[in-house]
Amino acid sequence: MSLPASFNFAEHLFALNRGRAQKIAYVDDRGTLAYGQLEDRARRLAAALRASGVKREERVLLLMLDSSDWPVSFLGCLYAGIVPVAVNTLLTTDDYAYMLEHSGAKAALVSGALLPVLQDARVKGSNELKTLIVSQPTGALPDGAQDFEAVIAAHQPLAEPAATTPQDHAFWLYSSGSTGKPKGTVHTHGNPWWTAELYGKPVLGLTENDVCFSAAKLYFAYGLGNALTFPLSVGATVLLMAERPTPDAVFKRWTGTHKPTVFFGAPTGFAGMLASPALPPREAVSLRMCSSAGEALPGELAQRFKQHFGCEIIDGIGSTEMLHIFISNRPGDIRYGTTGRPVEGYAIELRGEDGKPVPVGEVGDLYIKGPSTAVMYWGNPEKSADTFREGWTKSGDKYSRDADGYYTYAGRSDDMLKVSGIYVSPFEVEATLMQHPAVLEAAVIGKEDADGLTKTKAYVVLKSGQSVTDEELKAFVKERLAPYKYPRFIEFVDELPKTATGKIQRFRLREREREA
Repeated sequence: MSLPASFNFAEHLFALNRGRAQKIAYVDDRGTLAYGQLEDRARRLAAALRASGVKREERVLLLMLDSSDWPVSFLGCLYAGIVPVAVNTLLTTDDYAYMLEHSGAKAALVSGALLPVLQDARVKGSNELKTLIVSQPTGALPDGAQDFEAVIAAHQPLAEPAATTPQDHAFWLYSSGSTGKPKGTVHTHGNPWWTAELYGKPVLGLTENDVCFSAAKLYFAYGLGNALTFPLSVGATVLLMAERPTPDAVFKRWTGTHKPTVFFGAPTGFAGMLASPALPPREAVSLRMCSSAGEALPGELAQRFKQHFGCEIIDGIGSTEMLHIFISNRPGDIRYGTTGRPVEGYAIELRGEDGKPVPVGEVGDLYIKGPSTAVMYWGNPEKSADTFREGWTKSGDKYSRDADGYYTYAGRSDDMLKVSGIYVSPFEVEATLMQHPAVLEAAVIGKEDADGLTKTKAYVVLKSGQSVTDEELKAFVKERLAPYKYPRFIEFVDELPKTATGKIQRFRLREREREA
């Protein structure tokens, strides 16, 4: 497969769907948006941004809740050759002030509900923002701000797409780590095309008959593929939800008018749904398949979900740097407890501390090579050089590979524990704890004992109405894992610290342990 020398990803999607002008592309809380309307509105926005003075390759901050205005904004920017910087809607004023300055954004597209925090960020930091367009305003607009609908109505569609190439900068996504400032990850016009061709179509098997619904929001690499790149590449319909993906909110969409056939979630979300008393019966939903990413999916959780809904969860691993999933289980080829096998088109290596490939069965650092790799971290040559190495991307994850070629998650590089000189995977211990009928969630970190030696400590959240002692849980793990892996310390908590995507923040627990 290859791309032409001239390629604009937005125009590519529009051209694919011009025969589906009346078909529903998006459903949100306000109603529906057909494919023809999507193109028309995106091209009008492209014209508006150009008219406001935003030039080719300049950045536009995209701080919006999930609604049909999000894909209109994103694709409108791409069509004009302008670079949208899609950012998390749950961050702080300081975060947005940093992102405005770091990206050098000339304009911002913002949801009315998020306008106050963006305004505070503009005042707090140094930025070059000149144009402000507000979607679904909740009150009077500040001086100089423009209403999204008025802007769309005031401009004719931009006649031609920007003459971009597959290698031109298309959009940014910020990638956060456990420490330091977020990194502006730069992707090209060609990168999303590759994720659709290598994963969305052949692995997920999406077609125009599917209705897709992603718990992960559009500003995440995972959500962007799930709710824009993949469905629009085949002419499917997408459900969007501005609110948090609580079990009740998800169930409302599962059983509503436009029932999803494919749901994209994360392990924490699946666990919460299965524990909910409002879990709908199998016959109330239309799911044919679910996808999971963000963290490794415990096999026991996937099996319980399939028993209830008769629907497989396809677990995989992706990253902001690679844009979407590069190792995955597949429909009809699922090995529970593993992340599956490499997606065709991606090369995988597991390397030891000496930089050389590790033998089968041993844990190593995960490196990936593939056509959807990000160009760089903007303005961060040191971190770029550390992550992007001679065509390979260092993921920061540790994995092992069995003789059949299936990969099993062993934790993050900075989460791995060395107990008695042997690596212990926090995830392995967590997954075992979660097999206990009383346990909802668990997170494992290292804790120094009285001798200064690292031992495992588990923070455990119990299911509502359940009880169990720490000694019972220790014995439960000892029966299932090598003795040195059981948690020497257990602390019961009401909830675990998590990112907006539901990933457990073990570094927060380590900070808590140090303070204690």
